[in-house]
Amino acid sequence: MSESPPSAPPSAPHFTRTLGLRSAVAVNMTQMCGIGPFITIPQIIAAMGGPQAIIGWILGAGLAMADGLVWAELGAAMPGAGGTYLYLREAFQYRTGRLMPFLFIWSVMVFIPLTMSTGVVGIVDYLRYYDPDLSPAAGHAISLAITGLVVFTLYRNITAIAKLTNALFVVMLITVGGTIVAALTHFDARLAFTFPSGAFASGGPFWSGLGAGLLIATYDYLGYNTTAYMAAELRDPGRVLPRSIIYAILGIMIIYLCLNVGVLGVLPWQEVATSTSIGSAVMESTWGKPAARVLTALIIVTAFASIMTGLLGGSRVPFNAARDKLFFSVFGRLHPRLNFPNIALLVMGIATAIGTFFSLNDLFNMLMAVMVLIQGIVQIAALSVLRRRQPNLRRPYRMWLYPLPSLIALAGWLFIYVQSGSWTIAISLAWIILGVVAFLIWAYFERTWPFGEKEIREEFLEAQTGPRSTLPHD
Repeated sequence: MSESPPSAPPSAPHFTRTLGLRSAVAVNMTQMCGIGPFITIPQIIAAMGGPQAIIGWILGAGLAMADGLVWAELGAAMPGAGGTYLYLREAFQYRTGRLMPFLFIWSVMVFIPLTMSTGVVGIVDYLRYYDPDLSPAAGHAISLAITGLVVFTLYRNITAIAKLTNALFVVMLITVGGTIVAALTHFDARLAFTFPSGAFASGGPFWSGLGAGLLIATYDYLGYNTTAYMAAELRDPGRVLPRSIIYAILGIMIIYLCLNVGVLGVLPWQEVATSTSIGSAVMESTWGKPAARVLTALIIVTAFASIMTGLLGGSRVPFNAARDKLFFSVFGRLHPRLNFPNIALLVMGIATAIGTFFSLNDLFNMLMAVMVLIQGIVQIAALSVLRRRQPNLRRPYRMWLYPLPSLIALAGWLFIYVQSGSWTIAISLAWIILGVVAFLIWAYFERTWPFGEKEIREEFLEAQTGPRSTLPHD
């Protein structure tokens, strides 16, 4: 039985399955561990009021793993380009036609570029270690140049990208490994494990900052799902995709815990909480300024790699939607020679550049609020719907202890959403409502549900058993 839909004719541009497990894990981990921890360690410690912020990282890892198992089952069963788009299309077509995948694409054109924008803004912050007097105007100009360089780097076929990603993955390991070693060789347990008075008391800093801390920690784990967006380019996706997610989360969890404990064992948490370039500060206080300058450069390269892999996976989402005639057709084009979605990449690159004009806090809140509703909560529902609607779909990986991880992930996403703040909730709801209006306008001209019949397309089930009836379903 085939795990994927039939291939395109040899003469047509098409994705090629060239990424193995090592490259897939590298893609996920490079996206996860970009500049994230190097800009958010101070924020989570400030939010949770001391070294107890370590617990926030552990809870974030638990949420990432629970949600990662949702992605693992869905992605292994439906290994195409697009990730959540495919899962929502397959699960909700029976009741609401194309509404849910449309809303996902509507949202993804915002939250993926915003996520990449945080990395660009973080790079500029670390460049200020070299030039503390860097003006805001110069910072914006550098942000635009960085985004352009990322798009230029991705403007090539997936085989070349895989080699580059593996190289950048090594740079990421050197960066975090060097920081951890520097911290642990100068480690003071009294700094790392001495909690402020009343830290865990009712109404204390831990509980009052838990929502913000979990939001920041979860942001740092984002990226474990990158290979699900580009599953059409994985070898043996039923095996590689679940493992790439699970291995990446476990690996990054270990890295983050060592990094956070190490940082807290070098500098007082009050100093960490106010730092804007904590990696450089730790290295300068342990191995001196020359080492700090080298580490800063490595952090910048690591951040660049994270942005690159994020746009690499994200650009596949509008491409697949356009191929299904659910998004603007121009996004459905592959480069005629290099076989990658060049229009989608260019547009998401432009959106990333626009996002760099916002502050980090605004970017965190906006991207998480928009992401949680459609990708977090609705995708969990899609897993259960598909188990009921398509019980015969081949599932190379089935969630362990189903449905417990789904329920844990759902509770975590709901908690983050409620804690994200009233203004971000209002913005996210307004964006979804606007998306529903856009969908109704689009559906009217396309004469699809609710202005026409539902088009039931069980793509991956049909790939196993052959075409089924396309008559409308309930």
